Amino acid sequence: MTTILMPKATAVWLIENTSLGFDQIAAFCGLHPLEVQGIANEDVAKGIRGVDPIAGGVLSREEIGKGEADASHKLQALEQKRIDLPQVKQRGARYTPIARRGDRPDAIQWFLKNHPEVADSKIVKLIGTTKATIEQVRHRTHWNSSQIKPVDPVTIGLCTQIELDAVVAEAAAAKARAEARAAKAEAKTLKTPQETVPPETYE
Repeated sequence: MTTILMPKATAVWLIENTSLGFDQIAAFCGLHPLEVQGIANEDVAKGIRGVDPIAGGVLSREEIGKGEADASHKLQALEQKRIDLPQVKQRGARYTPIARRGDRPDAIQWFLKNHPEVADSKIVKLIGTTKATIEQVRHRTHWNSSQIKPVDPVTIGLCTQIELDAVVAEAAAAKARAEARAAKAEAKTLKTPQETVPPETYE
């Protein structure tokens, strides 16, 4: 299966620079139409810079023109520029190229702001950072705190969209289970009216 690199960043560019429909952009970028609508409303992908698919050789200007003229037209990526993303099973912390290591605090800040439910251990494994660095970013004791801005880790090449979605989904499910257990425990502690009102009240 072929996948467009940096789908959200590509979607941002298409939303800002074309009149393509949300469904067309979603189909091309491999996103859900509601997610594309969220990007357009700035509810999703805040801080992501748009990536020009024309300059990147992923999509032709002529193809965009066809899509703008016909809302039912399905955009076709340039075959020679589409890249297969291998599904590699990661073990331990991810190795991050030296050129990308300076971007990790920005990715950490993105997680802390947008997905605080994701465990530090998952962030460590996903983007190849350390718990100590996460704590420094969280408490603003990092040496470069004044320059750290939340940036989607997919946009800066620290992980793939598939890997990010899997981690976020797992954390959301764990949070939902924890909240369900807490609600169940609270319900057990609530007393019935018969237990809280003296017996003589009912006489």
